[in-house]
Amino acid sequence: MPTASSPTPLPESQDARILDFAADHVRRFGAARLRIVAVAQDAGMTHGNVYRYFPSKEALFDAVTEQWLKPVEAACRMIADAPDPAFDKLERIIVSVHRSYRDKLEADPKIFDLFCQSVEEGRSVARKHRTKLQGEIQRVLDEGTSGGMFEVADQRRALALVFDAAYRFMSPISIRLDKDVPRAQMDGRCDRCVRLCLRILSSGKI
Repeated sequence: MPTASSPTPLPESQDARILDFAADHVRRFGAARLRIVAVAQDAGMTHGNVYRYFPSKEALFDAVTEQWLKPVEAACRMIADAPDPAFDKLERIIVSVHRSYRDKLEADPKIFDLFCQSVEEGRSVARKHRTKLQGEIQRVLDEGTSGGMFEVADQRRALALVFDAAYRFMSPISIRLDKDVPRAQMDGRCDRCVRLCLRILSSGKI
């Protein structure tokens, strides 16, 4: 029972309940076998009520995907906001994304598959996520250039360099393809890739 010093917890919103049950169904049965009627039954509502919040199964999958991507984006934003040097921030963002994706693949593969599918189909949830990552990395590149840590003449080329060089470690499709490669080995490759990017950004050749 809540005390005077502990606030009464807010009831879970309907859309959040639906997402929780939908994610559970994906984990148990896979996306292809998910039925809106079954999700609605478990959530204690009609399937028409589910469609009020999510007009299609694809919209429901995108919302489940977006739900776990938000902490990934928040972590990158916190890194970009930190007072650390720009070269350290860039390394931390790339490593953070790589580790977050790999963690999700290992712990929650069927939900990770939803993300991969959204990337393959070019859906808005994947595009928005990429745009947010690009924005945080661009902030770090701008900061590093203005502070004299990076010698960058063209910021667009610099951003493209980072994403091209780190593709294997920031693309969910590539990370899924590398799932059988030992994690320590992939972490080492990621570190070497980041160091290469930093050398190029500091060289004045881009």
